[in-house]
Amino acid sequence: MGRDGLLHLMDKAREHEFDVLVVEALDRLSRDMEDLAGIHKRLSFLGIEIRAVHEGVVNTVLVGLRGLVGQLYREDIAHKVRRGQAGRVNKGLHAGGLTYGYSYVLGDPGKRLIAEDEAEIVRRIFREYVDGQTPRDIAHNLNSESIPAPRGRAWNASTINGNAQRGTGLLHNELYAGRLVWNRVRMIKDPDTGKRVSRPNPKGEWRIVEVPDLAIVSSDLFDAAHARKKARATTHPSHQRRPRHMLAGLLRCGACGAGMSSKGMDKSKRIRIRCSAATESGTCADPKTFYLDTVETAVLNGLTAELRHPEVIAQYVQTYHEERKRLAADTDARRTRLERRLEELSREIERLVNAIAKGHGDPAVLGPQSTTLNEERKCILAELDRVPAATGVIALHPAVLARYEEQLNQLQTGLAKGIASGDSECAEAMRDLIETVTVFRDPSRIGGIEVEITGRLTALLGEGAFPHGVKGVGGMVVAGEGLEPPTPGL
Repeated sequence: MGRDGLLHLMDKAREHEFDVLVVEALDRLSRDMEDLAGIHKRLSFLGIEIRAVHEGVVNTVLVGLRGLVGQLYREDIAHKVRRGQAGRVNKGLHAGGLTYGYSYVLGDPGKRLIAEDEAEIVRRIFREYVDGQTPRDIAHNLNSESIPAPRGRAWNASTINGNAQRGTGLLHNELYAGRLVWNRVRMIKDPDTGKRVSRPNPKGEWRIVEVPDLAIVSSDLFDAAHARKKARATTHPSHQRRPRHMLAGLLRCGACGAGMSSKGMDKSKRIRIRCSAATESGTCADPKTFYLDTVETAVLNGLTAELRHPEVIAQYVQTYHEERKRLAADTDARRTRLERRLEELSREIERLVNAIAKGHGDPAVLGPQSTTLNEERKCILAELDRVPAATGVIALHPAVLARYEEQLNQLQTGLAKGIASGDSECAEAMRDLIETVTVFRDPSRIGGIEVEITGRLTALLGEGAFPHGVKGVGGMVVAGEGLEPPTPGL
């Protein structure tokens, strides 16, 4: 992650572009023991020698020693940096990036000044929130007035709300009330991806310093905002455990590409969905509201129609046959292995009995061995009775196709009922078929919709099941990209 030069070097090594790698020191390759050992192992496999300027040819011992020293040095530097940051914070200076509402002081690192134009926006947000407006309403108003957001993007509710545990969001930032809080979180690098992730620290490790000269809002206003947030955060447990609907997390807005989320119910208890960008920040160009059951019906109809296509059924039959052959091969191999072991036991038991009969061994020793082997033989005989005999020609029983049709008929009702009752397996089963569902409005019909599904059916049945140009009731399937049936308005 972020070491493109090293990745390019390893690519050239695999192409045998060089025979020797010269480095100033091994810590120039990596200061991580695992990474340095991996680089050395791969270059050694490719026949490439590593030479350090002052240490000569690099061997396994040197890699181990230098890797350990390099990693300890890196970790020691990290501790020293944090101690330095802690010292600056104790003096009322900043140890991190720039917070919205403040500006840098040139030539004085860590010093901040209040930026009055942004500070007035912060005061407005706190006042409007205390007066009863929601973060969504505040974000909508700021976007409609074209007021720049903290990082150049659009304002949304999460920018204002943030996360209470991590102290993010404008309403949680105690610096606006004149308190500098440091060390709320720590950054840890994911060893698999190389990306840095944040982890919250215990409250006892936080550093809090009073900086009244940086206060933007009064303590009373800040406390009033927090009191309202605390009151709004109290939710009855029965309202927190809502079953996931069938397409939760899969819906996308056709106008802007953002996700879609539930938007309450109408008088008939039908769930409505709406673009999240329209709900959170009011930036969607076509903030249309749809009924969830209409979208679900369109998706299931599209899937069912495509799965009933003759070529899909043919692929189903082929896949079924291949799986039956594989299972039969496993059964035959198991039976063969048991029969071979049975023959070995029979021969061994016969040798022991003959040895006892001819007086070539101590019956007190050979007798128990023979008994143990005979018990194992009985177990194998019992297991052979349970293993089916070797199979001949495998044919697809007509009942299987009938079952396939029955499963398709039950697809809509089964999934809908299962997910509505909180069955997470049904929701995951739908995710095995679908990656995204993009919802468009159909201008040719009042209240009409069109959905575009991108799915994983090619991964399940193979690309041969969905050749280019195959059309069915409700849409078209593109083999190279998965299932994409645009289902017209319902």
